[in-house]
Amino acid sequence: MTNDQEKFFEDLASGTPPEAPKYEFELARARSNVVDRAVAPPKKVPVREEIVRSETEGWLTIDVYQNSQEIVVESAIAGVRPEDIDITVTPDSVSIKGDRQHEQEVKGDDYLYQECYWGRFSRSIILPQEIDPDNATVTFRNGILTVRLPKLTLQKTRRLTVKSE
Repeated sequence: MTNDQEKFFEDLASGTPPEAPKYEFELARARSNVVDRAVAPPKKVPVREEIVRSETEGWLTIDVYQNSQEIVVESAIAGVRPEDIDITVTPDSVSIKGDRQHEQEVKGDDYLYQECYWGRFSRSIILPQEIDPDNATVTFRNGILTVRLPKLTLQKTRRLTVKSE
């Protein structure tokens, strides 16, 4: 950690307001790194902070659950055309990438709140067990993307019989 970063966090911990604009970028970056956006409740993001984060790729929120036959990945990605979504499945992971474009131009100063992410987004998930990528399916209905990944039923142990020759 650099001296500037240490000073920033010392000032923040002591209750002294950080000097603007010197710490503005660090404060926005620290806020975005502290919260895991996958499980955090939505928050109202000031436009100024969103501008700092919008230069990078967005984080796709997902739900992942399983039953005895499959692992299911769901994501609400309204406003994205199916042809703008790219899904890659391997036996142990799934990656979802896409691009959500705003249909009308809105100036940054005109926003009162900006909570929706516009632009490129992605998410990669390491799966807890192997799946069969050849039989994976995907549906996109009412803005909900659902990826169904059938589990491989591999026997974990096998008893070997010793034969004499």
